[in-house]
Amino acid sequence: MSNLAGKANAMTLITPIDGPVMALINKGIFFFLGTKLFRFKLNGLLTLSMIHYARWVIVSGRDFPRLSHSQPAEDLDYRYMLFFSNFNGSWAQYVDSFSAAIPDGLDGLWWQNVGWPKSVPEQPFHRYVTDNQLWTSHYYSAYPMAASNDIKSAKNVKDKLAQFSRESAHDEPDAFLHRYNRLLQSLQHDLGQLAPTPIVSLASQAVEQRRRSDARSNV
Repeated sequence: MSNLAGKANAMTLITPIDGPVMALINKGIFFFLGTKLFRFKLNGLLTLSMIHYARWVIVSGRDFPRLSHSQPAEDLDYRYMLFFSNFNGSWAQYVDSFSAAIPDGLDGLWWQNVGWPKSVPEQPFHRYVTDNQLWTSHYYSAYPMAASNDIKSAKNVKDKLAQFSRESAHDEPDAFLHRYNRLLQSLQHDLGQLAPTPIVSLASQAVEQRRRSDARSNV
């Protein structure tokens, strides 16, 4: 089991919601946070370049698949919120960044979920995420050595190189060299070698290894 594929990490949280009324309220909160009036509460997400994507879904018992008509439908006391995200960096970096960037937004998105401790202070928030996180059984990344910023840089290089190719097609040598040097100067922050993510700290590495060992022992 692994939540790690190269530089990318996967996070899956399943948290219970107490009854259909609270689930309906949570869906209403989701709706209003998507409107212009309340969207500012999630603006902090735009500053977190480590995030590939994040998605929240609320499901009830009838949303669970049935393998056949003879299989009884699920009869659950709770609704469940499913949170999926892919990100770069360590688990602690991601959770702490979320807590720092959109604390009010998190408290709204997980409002009244069973056991939700609020996003600040961080230690109860860490425990909540740890207790409700599921480890993936298979996680694939097409570009394991590329972080989200590497992909953005690669797209920028591709676009500017295509533009350079069109505009320099009929340049004289001196003009071509001048244009080429300007291209390199404009791309100096986007050119780099892909490599594994460095260890944040020995302490972080030890925590991650212990978490993986615990996950394997629970299989």
